[in-house]
Amino acid sequence: MQYEQWGPQDLSAPAQRTLRKVEARGGLVVEEVQTGWVGAVVRLEKSGGMHIVELADRRNKVRAFPLGFGFLLEGEPIELIAPVLSAPKTTMRTASGSVKVADVRAKVAKASRIWVEGKHDAELVEKVWGDDLRVEGIVVEPLRGIDDLTAAVADFSPGPTRRLGILVDHLVPGSKETRIVANLMNTPGMSKNVLVVGHPYVDVWQAIKPGTLGIPAWPVVPRSMEWKLGILKAFGWPHTTAEDIGLGWQRLLSRVNSYSDLEPSLLGRVEEVIDFLTAPVS
Repeated sequence: MQYEQWGPQDLSAPAQRTLRKVEARGGLVVEEVQTGWVGAVVRLEKSGGMHIVELADRRNKVRAFPLGFGFLLEGEPIELIAPVLSAPKTTMRTASGSVKVADVRAKVAKASRIWVEGKHDAELVEKVWGDDLRVEGIVVEPLRGIDDLTAAVADFSPGPTRRLGILVDHLVPGSKETRIVANLMNTPGMSKNVLVVGHPYVDVWQAIKPGTLGIPAWPVVPRSMEWKLGILKAFGWPHTTAEDIGLGWQRLLSRVNSYSDLEPSLLGRVEEVIDFLTAPVS
């Protein structure tokens, strides 16, 4: 790929035009952009802090998707929203989509933790799910990589009231990360108190939807170049130092305002971890 075709990006400008909001009422037929799935709305539910819409195709097969952006109605990009009910106008929602609870102090941190691979992962989770996690008393901690994951978990000593939810980058078949996780989870008794989930992206940066940044897709970086540096170079941003990477990430993170700015493959995994850590102890 010729990086020049991307050109310098002004991410302080609006990423896209405002899309029409359409209520997801029963029978409405829409297309989910990423998968091409076309179906009629048959059910809405809320899982964790995220709204889910179920779409049934013409063969009555049903698939579920996060409500929000990424849908077409008769070829028009729209934002699919929950039907407006007669509810108090003062109701507010957190960035994760859950109802914001007023006048509630953050709980004292529980022993359970969410571990993520690095600082950027932690900052992204905090920005979208921070309000929910403070209410639950769950702390997010960066690992600085997972090469020594088994030893780190052993030091943590997980148990029924001391659970671990771990979010791993690039958890795909054949990857180094997959082998490390498999070795960890083969430890006897581990599955009851530790949950490891992952997304398919090389780095959590890619979990931000391209449309949120005003680009058609994330640039493809040659294997010979460090991925983050390649991304910054493709955007025409400074890309030679660790400080450049940090500043570039802050520019990207500033475009994320809610769960609708992130890919479903990350949303579902974080919600899964939160549900695991907040489930009653059996």
